[in-house]
Amino acid sequence: MKGKVAAIVEEAFVYKEETTFTVLKTSFFFSSDGFNAYDSKGQLVFRVDNYGPDSSNQGELVLMDASGRCLFTVRRKRPSLHHRWDGYLAERMEGQKPIFSVLRSSMIGRSIVTVEVYNNNPVEEYQIEGSFEQRSCTFFNSEKECVAEIGRKVDIKCDNLVLGKDVFSLTVKSGFDAAFAMGLILVLDQINADDYVKVNDNQLDANSIVADDPHLSP
Repeated sequence: MKGKVAAIVEEAFVYKEETTFTVLKTSFFFSSDGFNAYDSKGQLVFRVDNYGPDSSNQGELVLMDASGRCLFTVRRKRPSLHHRWDGYLAERMEGQKPIFSVLRSSMIGRSIVTVEVYNNNPVEEYQIEGSFEQRSCTFFNSEKECVAEIGRKVDIKCDNLVLGKDVFSLTVKSGFDAAFAMGLILVLDQINADDYVKVNDNQLDANSIVADDPHLSP
């Protein structure tokens, strides 16, 4: 990346060298959102603990550091013509302005997500391309430089065995805020869950039509 990049969330998470994290999804249901992110030494760096609608405000997720300190909150904006999530420093307070927004068209399968960061003037824009469902995404800045990547995790001790999607890698380029990148993963996971629900709802609707119409039934 060219030039010095200011922290979006916190300076402590802007590294001078390219850094790779191992991200583990600690909850395996689409209504639950748990993640741990570890550095190359196996030390916990980020975590998200949310195991259903009773454990936190619906539509809000909180990214914490290893000690449990809240770094920022992402909140789904409703109603909206687009999938839109807003990010707030620390715990969101009433009337607080977001520092970034994530937007995506309502079209299922759209592969580009736009991110707008408001704490600088002019507004910074990033794009995320690829498939989070397949754990293959690239984050680009406005100059189309890669600032972070999500990829499948490979176990080199087991003949380069590709691990399951519940564990994957996040590689952050030097000068880019790793906490911000991790927060975007939370939003991508929610978008992916929405797509899963919509696809299955459409399948259920189609099956109902077939079952109700004797001419379409096998």
